[in-house]
Amino acid sequence: MNTLLIDRFESPIGEVLLVSDGESLRALDFDDCEERMTEQLARSDGNPRLEERDDPQGFSSALKAYFGGALDALDALPAEPAGTAFQRAVWAALREIPCGATTSYGALAAQLGRPSASRAVGAANGLNPVAVVVPCHRVIGADGSLTGYAGGLARKRWLLAHEGALLDV
Repeated sequence: MNTLLIDRFESPIGEVLLVSDGESLRALDFDDCEERMTEQLARSDGNPRLEERDDPQGFSSALKAYFGGALDALDALPAEPAGTAFQRAVWAALREIPCGATTSYGALAAQLGRPSASRAVGAANGLNPVAVVVPCHRVIGADGSLTGYAGGLARKRWLLAHEGALLDV
């Protein structure tokens, strides 16, 4: 059985669940999304055993620094979310969106060379298993509106405001 490390800590937007394989982040979500997170881990890692560990590889400290205002604290964190080649390409493109900036699904699809794939980009965005570090919250509607976020729109709004993104919502 595969063993992954899990840490839990409080943040301004709820309890964070951080899962590591000992080298990279495998999942990051909030306590009210734990069932979804464990289902994703079961699909990608074959029902891993989750072993409690304080601050694996310093990842929790980096997240706490981010929530405390060090917005660049997540930039170098290694994340290896399991997914299809297309999903991993979307998630890699998300990490290129600068803190404080936003983009649309269509713009992200065009950046990936697939301008007609905005729905597929949206689906991949919604399946992002490493919230916050892979900043799917930075993707908004083409009209500037907040769109779905697995952790809830209140968290998305908080994250964007925390990062200094200007929103008309």
